Amino acid sequence: MSHGDPARRDGLRAVGGETRLRAQVIPAAPGGAAASAYRLAPQIADDHPVANPHGISAYARALAMACRTMIRPMGELVPVNAISMAIAGPVINNLAKLRPGPQGVEREQVQLNGFRMEIVRPAGARRALRDGAVMYMHGGGFFLCGLDTHRPVVAAIARRTGLPVVSVEYRQLPETDIAGGVDDCLTAYRWLLQHGVDASRIVFAGDSAGGYMTFATALRARDAGLPVPAGLVGLCPALDLDCAEKRAHPNYHRDALIPLSALESVVKLGAERDGRLDPGMSPVNAALVGLPPTLLIIAEDEVLRRDSEIMAQRLAASGVPATLEIWRGQVHAFMAIFPSMPESRAALAHVAQFVRGCIEVAEEARTA
Repeated sequence: MSHGDPARRDGLRAVGGETRLRAQVIPAAPGGAAASAYRLAPQIADDHPVANPHGISAYARALAMACRTMIRPMGELVPVNAISMAIAGPVINNLAKLRPGPQGVEREQVQLNGFRMEIVRPAGARRALRDGAVMYMHGGGFFLCGLDTHRPVVAAIARRTGLPVVSVEYRQLPETDIAGGVDDCLTAYRWLLQHGVDASRIVFAGDSAGGYMTFATALRARDAGLPVPAGLVGLCPALDLDCAEKRAHPNYHRDALIPLSALESVVKLGAERDGRLDPGMSPVNAALVGLPPTLLIIAEDEVLRRDSEIMAQRLAASGVPATLEIWRGQVHAFMAIFPSMPESRAALAHVAQFVRGCIEVAEEARTA
């Protein structure tokens, strides 16, 4: 079934056909603000089907335990401010350099104005960018991580898709604000287009904060009159900078990794102006008509789950094919943290299937 099939446009469908979650969107009362174009139906129930109904691996259980007992408590103790951001970023990146590099890929670095990119190709494939590419935007809470931390997941996507993956190390806090990071990602997209890559052969992907960049960049590209990419992949994406929905969600207490207070601090530093947050900065509040097919993969108990539920419902209401996968027993951004874990391998296989499908459908439409 193609991604443009009408059977996919009226609901939220899991890859492979095993799950269908209908979007239920109720029009807002007349006179409502543009940022609240829809009043959401009740959140998806806890007994919804999940992408991994047959159990949770020992690796996933160990990762969740480590996050719950060590990483989240540390995150709650350390204040998030400009000083801690400036210290934490280089420490995490230097630690990542100690890991062995991923096998089966070749790497090429590109320097743009103020930031780097890395093109990761399957070893020996030597496929040109114009044959198709994934533009990947890393996560890290808008102030952590980069090429080194996310090279394993980027390599995994390159190997599974057989395509070059362009990993974008956009500027982050405290060097620039969140909007400045989106500027860099849009620059990276323009670079791809200028180097002969047709938009119909490009898929955006990103995890966590990189998921935000994925959608914000696509929206900026559309609004700037650029062609939109062939598809969007959000891996546990942050899509609503307003934390009110997340604070009211049961996952506020369940998330094993992210203390919501840290995200609120990041938003205050990187998005608010004079103590106010512009709702238009959140992709969930944008006009979504015209966006390409979208795949959203989230962990069942993570605090950002609500962002993807809202986005999936609003995409479906806007006529955009939207696939939502919910994975049980996983932590936030599990596929980027531990891409060799069984659940991560399965989720990334779904990503590869989606990417190839988007490019094939666009190519069929172009040559019809």
